[in-house]
Amino acid sequence: MPYETRKRGESPTSRPYDRAGLDRIALAYVGRYATTRAKLADYLRRKLRQHGWAEDGSAPIDAIVERMTELRYVDDEVFARSRAESLSRRGYGGHRIAAALAAAGVDRDMAADVAPDEDQAEAAATAFARRRRIGPFATAPADRESRNRALAAMLRAGHDSTIARRIVDLDPSLAGTEQDD
Repeated sequence: MPYETRKRGESPTSRPYDRAGLDRIALAYVGRYATTRAKLADYLRRKLRQHGWAEDGSAPIDAIVERMTELRYVDDEVFARSRAESLSRRGYGGHRIAAALAAAGVDRDMAADVAPDEDQAEAAATAFARRRRIGPFATAPADRESRNRALAAMLRAGHDSTIARRIVDLDPSLAGTEQDD
């Protein structure tokens, strides 16, 4: 028997999806992952590319996504709030949070609604600095090169440049004072 190649993720018994099969995998996906309308639609399109569509016409992806939304299995606002809070707790800044929400298919208005306020941004930057031992949480004063690296890390984490500079420039001897909330 000759060696047959398959596409990645394709099983030898995979069959094209019908409406019930597509509903089933959508339900399994939303049951397992917190997701957005856009991510669910992308997932269903990817599965259809892998397995194909068995029925006439095009696959009812939009109808399935709409049904999952009506059943409240998919809620972009709840997803956005949850993801923003989670990333903020981990020390990521507003720019990084906005990028993560955009990548998940959350619209800009909703992302702006859940963006961290100034106090939350400051707390996230402080948490990031504490975790990475930057600024007042460093073990020793930073030389110019390590200061620039620390500033770049803060900016990559999505923090505002003003907040990042202020934290990076704080002296490590201040770690035991009011900065270590």
